[in-house]
Amino acid sequence: MDTISTYDHTAITCPIQEKAFQKQEFWRGVKDALPIMLGFIPFALVLGASAVGAGFKWYELSLLTTTNLAGGSEFTVVSLWQNPLNIPLIVAMATLVNSRHIIMGATFSLLLKGMPKKKALPLLFVMIDESWAMAIADAQKHGRKALNVPYYLGVAILLCLTWIVFTTAGAYFAPLIGDLKQYGMDMAFTAVFLVLLKGMWRGFQAALPWLASLLGAGLCHHLFDGAWYVAVGALAGVATAFFMGDDRTEKN
Repeated sequence: MDTISTYDHTAITCPIQEKAFQKQEFWRGVKDALPIMLGFIPFALVLGASAVGAGFKWYELSLLTTTNLAGGSEFTVVSLWQNPLNIPLIVAMATLVNSRHIIMGATFSLLLKGMPKKKALPLLFVMIDESWAMAIADAQKHGRKALNVPYYLGVAILLCLTWIVFTTAGAYFAPLIGDLKQYGMDMAFTAVFLVLLKGMWRGFQAALPWLASLLGAGLCHHLFDGAWYVAVGALAGVATAFFMGDDRTEKN
C-alpha cells in the first residue's frame, strides 16, 4: 500500500529510514524531471549556437550559464550582444527578466521557514523556473508546508547540469550544428513552460497576472523596437498580481 515516499519525513526518527527516504525522494525528483530535461536539450543547443554567432567563446557561455542559471536572461544577453555593446541596456534587460525571481523567491520562502540561511541560500541558487514550479506543485500535492529538499535537489541538479552541459555543447559544436531554429527546435522551451503552467493551473482568476504579462509584452513587441517588451510584460504581471492581492485583502 503506502511506500516510504508517502510518509511525512518529519515523523521518521530512525537514521536509516531517514537516509532511505532522502535517497528515494531524490531519485523521484530526477525521474519527474526527465521529461523536462528532454525539452531543455534542444533549447540549450540553440542558445549555445546563437551565442557563438553573437561572438561568445564556448567557455564564456559556459561561465555565464553556470553562474546565472536563468535561461531567459541568457537569451536576452545573447540577443542584445551586438556591436557597439550597450552594457547598461543588457544589464537592465537581464535584471528585468530575472525580476520574476523576486516573486518566485517570496513564494518559495514559505517552504523554507525555519531553515538556516547557510542551507537555504544554496537551495535558492539552483531555483530555476522548473525546479521552483515542481517543488511547489509537489508540496501542494502531498499537503506539505516545508520544502521536500531531496526531491527538490533531484529536480534542480538534473536540470541545471543539463542546461550547463548542453549550452556548452551547443557553443562548442556550433559550426557543425548550424541554425537549429530552422527545425523548430527553439519551440521546445515554450512547450516545457506550457506543461508547467498546466500543472500549476488554479483557475482563470489566478492566471490573470500571466495573461496581463502576455498581453503587455505582445502589444509592446508589435509597437516598439528593441527588448522593451520584456520590461512591459514583467511590470504588467507584477502590477496585476499586486492589485489582485489588495483586492483579496479588502475582501477578507
